[in-house]
Amino acid sequence: MEGILPLMKPKGMTSHDCVFRLRKILRMKRIGHTGTLDPDVTGVLPICIGRATKVAEYITDAGKSYEGEVTIGYTTTTEDASGEVVDRKTVSETITREQILAVLTKLTGTIEQTPPMFSAVKINGKRLYEYARQGIEVERPTRKVNIYEIELLDERTVFSGDQISFRFRVTCSKGTYIRTLAVMIGEALGYPAHMSELIRTSSSSYTLNDCLTFEEIEKHVEEGTFQEVLKPLESGLEHLPKYKINDKVAEKVKNGAVLNTPHELVHIEGPIVIESEENKALAIYIHHPSKADMMKPAKVLSITNE
Repeated sequence: MEGILPLMKPKGMTSHDCVFRLRKILRMKRIGHTGTLDPDVTGVLPICIGRATKVAEYITDAGKSYEGEVTIGYTTTTEDASGEVVDRKTVSETITREQILAVLTKLTGTIEQTPPMFSAVKINGKRLYEYARQGIEVERPTRKVNIYEIELLDERTVFSGDQISFRFRVTCSKGTYIRTLAVMIGEALGYPAHMSELIRTSSSSYTLNDCLTFEEIEKHVEEGTFQEVLKPLESGLEHLPKYKINDKVAEKVKNGAVLNTPHELVHIEGPIVIESEENKALAIYIHHPSKADMMKPAKVLSITNE
């Protein structure tokens, strides 16, 4: 059994919880997720099964889209609705649509974020949430992330009330904390804020329409049709550049050979999928770090190398 399962992650479960439950349902261990989703977040979580676990990191590195709600008026320890309130300020003025749109424009592009204390980022071998649960505040490195697009999903022209909530859609790079983005939106408007709701609508090439619930998965397992609903390993690599080779070169690739870099690949940065004439992914290559005009395998995917 192998392939990629776009899971509809339910609320209240961690990504690891989802993997643990699938291992019990499928009765196999070789299962991995493609990046942490907080328990409060629902939506698209691609799960790699069998040999497809080899491409998990490439799906994790791909872009993601979310739809969420930001609430302005108070912030929490976790920056989402599950945390304890740590700062509250009544919204005493009317906020216009133009003000919000200006903030969203300002936060589009490359921005800097500081990971929240309640996150899985490791500092000195320990995850931040472990420090947070002990009441220990540690210095966290600021990092750059890319916000490709933010769209306001609210038709109002003015926003008023002691607290203000509005929905938004964001497409972003790996490593972006949407709850931190919600806090940043509030700060730019002059108020504490938090992310009150979030759903991941896409991850790599997978969307909500592709996803199966746990109940649907169990039904397919019972009926013996589960393999039929899995996406092929190649679907997790759709966002990467491809290079097709003939069968003679394919044998070298299956054995992990270092190859001359074709002229058309010289200027491509990052991983390249080497595929057969039948469009099957054989390996993922990268430019050789010390040999000019050569490329080496980062990951051999061929089943003959199992």
